[in-house]
Amino acid sequence: MKDWIAGLLAVLGTLLVLAGATVTVVKTLTPDQSAQPAGATTGTDPLGGTATNGNRFSRWLHRINAADRLIGWGVILLALGAVAAGAIEFNLGASAGTR
Repeated sequence: MKDWIAGLLAVLGTLLVLAGATVTVVKTLTPDQSAQPAGATTGTDPLGGTATNGNRFSRWLHRINAADRLIGWGVILLALGAVAAGAIEFNLGASAGTR
């Protein structure tokens, strides 16, 4: 069962990375139809409000484009697949030094 989970995570992670790369390449090769004229300003901040710590993280998260998010999630799934397959191990230990 562990091998199936690792295989599934590896396949899904690879597909997400490839999809993100494809979106990036397609955006690079196609002309931008939504270009604004020089001097045009964008509207207000879609998230609005003052910059508190939680809001600052939310703004940073929303500024990442969709292709980069796909690649990020793909890398996370690939890492989880490696952990599930046993390629990456975490050994946590503690000892009380009694004499």
